[in-house]
Amino acid sequence: MTMSHDAPLGATPAPADGPSVSPADPSAARPGDDETPAPARLVLALALAQFGAYVAVLTPVMVTLALRVSQIVPEADRGTALGQVLSLGALLAMLGNPVFGALSDRTTSRFGRRRPWLVGGMAAGLVGLTIVAAGSSVPLLMLGWAVAQLGINACLAALTSCVPDLIPPRQQARVSGVIGLTISLAMVAGTVLAQVFSDSLALAFLVPGAIGLVTVVLLAVTIKDRPARPGAFAPYTVRTFLRSFWVNPRRHPDFAWNFAGRFLVFTGASCVTSYQVYFLMDRLGYDADAVTDKVLVGTVVMVAATIVGSLLGGQLSDRSGRRKPYVLGSSLVMGISLALLATAQSFTLYAVSLAVFGFGQGLYLAVDMALAAAVLPNPEESAKDMGVLNIGNALPQSLVPIVAPAFLAIGGGGNYGALFLFGGIAAALGAGAVQLVRSVK
Repeated sequence: MTMSHDAPLGATPAPADGPSVSPADPSAARPGDDETPAPARLVLALALAQFGAYVAVLTPVMVTLALRVSQIVPEADRGTALGQVLSLGALLAMLGNPVFGALSDRTTSRFGRRRPWLVGGMAAGLVGLTIVAAGSSVPLLMLGWAVAQLGINACLAALTSCVPDLIPPRQQARVSGVIGLTISLAMVAGTVLAQVFSDSLALAFLVPGAIGLVTVVLLAVTIKDRPARPGAFAPYTVRTFLRSFWVNPRRHPDFAWNFAGRFLVFTGASCVTSYQVYFLMDRLGYDADAVTDKVLVGTVVMVAATIVGSLLGGQLSDRSGRRKPYVLGSSLVMGISLALLATAQSFTLYAVSLAVFGFGQGLYLAVDMALAAAVLPNPEESAKDMGVLNIGNALPQSLVPIVAPAFLAIGGGGNYGALFLFGGIAAALGAGAVQLVRSVK
């Protein structure tokens, strides 16, 4: 890639792996290039699709996978088994997201280059969730969750590219705030669904997947999608596949620092989302029947705080034109919340910690996507490059379950304090990494 990282989003440089694309080329016309505000129906459809996709993927991560594992394996082995399932799925999500993004950029289907991956990916995700719902062994859970993660991440690769594709730059922080807010709402909805279908855990997997498919189909019929121009990209080769995971950090240092910040912040967040069920069981003493109620209360508290942080952060960031101070503040707040969670010995302190975490997360989600869109090396490969950035989201979901048992084992076992302190330090370091981005204020 040869594009300068401070080039405007509307620029149409030559893709590094294909022939040049002229501004007159219909495949180069980007709906977000002008400053005309995106219509409300588009923003609503984007928000609903993001909500549905995350309901499908976060409900298992937060609640139902842990409960399903508890049904299958002895209590002493459940932490390790859950780590195996989550790690494999997150690894495939990490690998799949940029690959599916690159393939989406190249798709010449008459239906457009995003629609086939949006709908097809979510349909595959529902198939994977069906396997998880019916599986009666850890290997079957791993297979189903792998299929689900690959499918949903194919959808997310196309979905995340819709912001730089379709939303004008001056509106991106506000739209990112709205879209980021739906992730938190999806956490609440997923927890509610897990509670509603607690007597039928299979439905607690299938209903979220169906919601994801319906909302993504709604987006697919709403957007004005364009196919890639045949010949605009070189054939997808092994070299192109390997390049899907790489953006040269020396040529694009701002992109690299943003990636590092994402990775560290989501490492901290993954410590909470992956192990809160077992934290409530092991440290606070709740049984499997009561834990979904407590997760729901904690999630509602966190989401309420996230709403405040997201709306406030998006408005203030767009008004000031600044991004980095809000990422810095949000990451530090998340780090502090994890330090509080490490000391929590009661549900009240647990809920307070989640409220602080939610506010920081809201600030972060409001501006992070806008910052990411501003440092993309090549707008014509937005899905591929956003896919690389999304490795920073997905990789912690794979690594945290691998390293978590080592922290939990400190001092004889059940050391959630060590795990959450590790997450807090990671989030604080992520704040420092983002401050090294130079092209964005």
